[in-house]
Amino acid sequence: MPFQWPVRVYIEDTDTGGIVYYVNYLKFMERARTELLRHHGVSQQSLADEDIIFVVTHAECDYRKPARLDDELLIDVEIQSVSPTRVTFSQRIVRSSDSVLLCQGRIIVACVTATQMKPRRWPANLIEQLTNGFGPQLAVEEK
Repeated sequence: MPFQWPVRVYIEDTDTGGIVYYVNYLKFMERARTELLRHHGVSQQSLADEDIIFVVTHAECDYRKPARLDDELLIDVEIQSVSPTRVTFSQRIVRSSDSVLLCQGRIIVACVTATQMKPRRWPANLIEQLTNGFGPQLAVEEK
């Protein structure tokens, strides 16, 4: 079962036609990944205090249907694969009222030092928390 985060579409998320502006889907996905960390008791500020930050190194989106003003959305987050320095997330955005898939994406997030922006390992305990329950279908990369 993926982690899910609810979002409502506000006027600030839309263009003049009341349709969600394309880049805002990425913002919704970012919020859901942040809330996944929070769900596991991790704040990004506390990580930054430990010289750890996460940066998106790759993002791809497949836009299927438009979300509109006042729609309630569910943002799914699943971990597709992990390596020592990167985690690949698979994300979906569906409209709550009818479960129609609106957008899906694949986001690669690297762990770097906050001070020098150099690659570093994801904290092992965080990887364990995030991947707990995904079982053998989770791809683990060695590099």
